[in-house]
Amino acid sequence: MKLIDRYGRLFGKLSLLDLGAGVVLLCVLAGLFLLPGRSGTSLAQMTAAQPIEVDILVLGLSTPSPQDLIPEGSTANFIIRNQPYGQVTVKNVQVLPRTVTVSQPDGSVKALPDPRPEMAFSSNLLLTLEGRGQITKNGPVLGNTGIKVGTPVELEGKEYNFRASVIAVRPLVE
Repeated sequence: MKLIDRYGRLFGKLSLLDLGAGVVLLCVLAGLFLLPGRSGTSLAQMTAAQPIEVDILVLGLSTPSPQDLIPEGSTANFIIRNQPYGQVTVKNVQVLPRTVTVSQPDGSVKALPDPRPEMAFSSNLLLTLEGRGQITKNGPVLGNTGIKVGTPVELEGKEYNFRASVIAVRPLVE
């Protein structure tokens, strides 16, 4: 009896293609169950949610009254790197003064209030938001997205939708 017959069967019984497919399938299953994933976070870490404060900086928001548009204590949808997180609470709204740099006769520079009337509807804001997330070895995670200083975010409410940048992230103690 030949080892491989003219139809490609091993000992006349088992096809070499079927045998190859079986070996590939066993390797894939072994890889799924035996090798660890890349996330590095255990199930216990992902279930322990705690409050996290995020400060975001909004530059050039076009509205005459930002305090009325985004009231403290309200909730808004929070989007991190185009991935929806969910609802966050607006804890604090601080309107930053608009200034321009003015050269002085002695060569120094002063920051003075912006006198341009067309800039009256452009506001810079510092918002403090609170949500629930996890602290992992790679930093805070809201939803399934890591959040760090410099992360682009979006805040959406009933009457507004704007982009901002994260300037501080603080885990809170419950």
